[in-house]
Amino acid sequence: MAKEQKTNAIRKLDSLRLPYQEYRYPDDTPLSGTEVAALLGQNPERVFKTLVTVAKSGQHYVFMVPVAEELDLKKAAAAVGEKAVAMLKSKDLLPLTGYIHGGCSPIGMKKQFSTTIHASADSFETIIFSGGRIGLQVEMSLTDLARVVPFTLHSVTVHD
Repeated sequence: MAKEQKTNAIRKLDSLRLPYQEYRYPDDTPLSGTEVAALLGQNPERVFKTLVTVAKSGQHYVFMVPVAEELDLKKAAAAVGEKAVAMLKSKDLLPLTGYIHGGCSPIGMKKQFSTTIHASADSFETIIFSGGRIGLQVEMSLTDLARVVPFTLHSVTVHD
């Protein structure tokens, strides 16, 4: 059996000796975040998607929100002190972050961007998010995540 290729995110976590749990699933079928949560038997409120935005200023920002939620761009802009933010185009994701759509992790991007996690994450002992490729999810505490990705907590979804 071929050895699994480690992603930048997993290499970073291992190098810092941070505790995490890995979840793997077949990466040959594109799944929505809610389908991934169901496949893993997890509460979708605890499974987060990583979204990359670009502001009018040209700055990039990362937002992590529960998979069943939608990022509110106005609230997101206000959370990071910008007039407006827009979703980054899919074609720009790989050159900017090193990750593809559906496999974007807040850990191990080419450059560290200002990261905002939905405030609801604070109500869980651990959260689950992409490990850097489709078919790989990582579960860890916010305390440990903060040791690798500085972030702030804000309510930035449409239903807040």
